[in-house]
Amino acid sequence: MNGEYARERRLMVQAQIRARGVSDPLVLAAMAKIPRHAFVPESLRVHAYADEPLPIGDGQTISQPYIVAYMTEALGLRGGEKVLEIGTGSGYQTAVLAEIAGEVWTVEIVGTLAERARAILDGLGYGNVHYRVGDGSKGWPEESPFEAVIVTAAAPRMPAALEDQLAVGGRMIVPVGTDLQELYFVRRGKKGLERERRLGVRFVPLVKAS
Repeated sequence: MNGEYARERRLMVQAQIRARGVSDPLVLAAMAKIPRHAFVPESLRVHAYADEPLPIGDGQTISQPYIVAYMTEALGLRGGEKVLEIGTGSGYQTAVLAEIAGEVWTVEIVGTLAERARAILDGLGYGNVHYRVGDGSKGWPEESPFEAVIVTAAAPRMPAALEDQLAVGGRMIVPVGTDLQELYFVRRGKKGLERERRLGVRFVPLVKAS
């Protein structure tokens, strides 16, 4: 499957990602390798490498490739890290993380999406991913602390529970807001948390358990 759409993947990396400032070689290599078309509905595969998010069912989307690359690069992964992902969704961002990091813990509240993503990721051979169906706003406290946390849905406010699960030196990238959202980079230093606004974004809202 990796051989399919190889030209489209190369163009995606060159035109949408590298040309817009993402330079981390590990991120570029991961996105050049992973078959994004495997994570979208078959009827949309012709658009899998376009510069846009795509619907994946259950009111959710697969993020624009540039945003996946930007958020992954922000985490500064070098290999071996313990990463928490909130919002498995299609599983594509999970695959990018799993390609670079040591172990990925991923949480998805929609069971059908979680099952579909796991089947795809298992089929691609990613054995370093741990799955949970549940409320991602709570994180995965018994596995904390994490060296990196990525949130792929918009939290209405900065998620304190996820900040608490960051290791010292750990980084989090998270969209915050409702109609108008900002992507925040958070780092836990020895003296506490540092937060930095990065750019305006548009994500589906983070769903909490009712």
